[in-house]
Amino acid sequence: MAGSSYTRLSPATQFLERPGGKLAFEVSGDGPLVICAPGMGDLRSVYRFLAPALVESGFRVACMDLRGHGDSDATFDEYDDVAVGRDMLALSQYLGPPAVLVGNSMSAGAATWAAAEAPDLVAGLVLIGPFVRNAPVPFLMELAFRLGLLRPWGLATWLWYYRKLYPGHSPADLRTHIERIRTSLRRTDRWRAFKATTRTSHQPVEARLSEVATPTLVVMGTNDPDFPDPDEEAHFVADRLGGQVVMVPHAGHYPQAEFPEVVAPAIVQFLKEGYHAAR
Repeated sequence: MAGSSYTRLSPATQFLERPGGKLAFEVSGDGPLVICAPGMGDLRSVYRFLAPALVESGFRVACMDLRGHGDSDATFDEYDDVAVGRDMLALSQYLGPPAVLVGNSMSAGAATWAAAEAPDLVAGLVLIGPFVRNAPVPFLMELAFRLGLLRPWGLATWLWYYRKLYPGHSPADLRTHIERIRTSLRRTDRWRAFKATTRTSHQPVEARLSEVATPTLVVMGTNDPDFPDPDEEAHFVADRLGGQVVMVPHAGHYPQAEFPEVVAPAIVQFLKEGYHAAR
C-alpha cells in the first residue's frame, strides 16, 4: 500500500486569526519550518503520508486547510490565489519564518505568488501539480464545468472528478479521505466558498513568475489529467522559476498521496540540500 511505511500523525487542530475568519492548521515535529497547503476542494489530510516523512527527517511541518475548506472558516470575502498566498505568509510569520511552502494545485500558484511577495518569509518552494497560469479552456467545456457544479448534483460531480485525479495508485484509505471531503463540502457555506475558489484566475501568479528567486522543486505526475501535457507544464514552471523537476510515473494530480514512497524522498533531499546550501 502506498504510504504504509509512514506513521500517521494526529496533532491538535489550531487556528490562525485572519481578516474575515480563522484558518485551521496543525503542526508536528521540530526543525526548519515546512508549510503544506492542499488544492481546491481538498483537505490538509492530503498530506497524511508526506508530513510524517518530513517530520522523521527533521522538519517541523504545518498542514493548513484553505479558506472555506475543512476546519477553516467560510466567512471570507476572497478565495483566490492571492488570498491563499497571504494566508501562507501569515502562517509562516506566525510560526517563525522562513518556511518552505509546499503547495498542491492552486495552492502551488499561491505559494509562488507568496515567494514573490515576501521572499524573506519563504525559504523554498515545492510545487506539486502546480497551476501558475490559466489554461485555455473551450467555452463549452467551461460551461459544462459550471453546470456540473450546480446543486443538487454539484457535490457528486466534484467527488466523481476528484477520484479521476488518482489514476495511478489509489491509497487504501482514499474512500475515507473522500468522505471527509464530502462531509466538509455538503455544508452550504463551504460549498459556496468552494465554488468561489473555482473561479480563481492564476494571472496574478503568472505576472510575478520573474520575481521569484527562491529554490524550487516541481513535482508532477506523468498522468495528471488536469494538464494536456504534464511534462511540458512541469518544465515550463521549472524553467520560469529556475527550479528542478521530479516526474512521478503513473501518478495523477496528488502524487504525494499516490506514491509517497517516491515523492517524500525527493522532497526531503531537496529540503536538506537547500538548508545545507543556506548554511
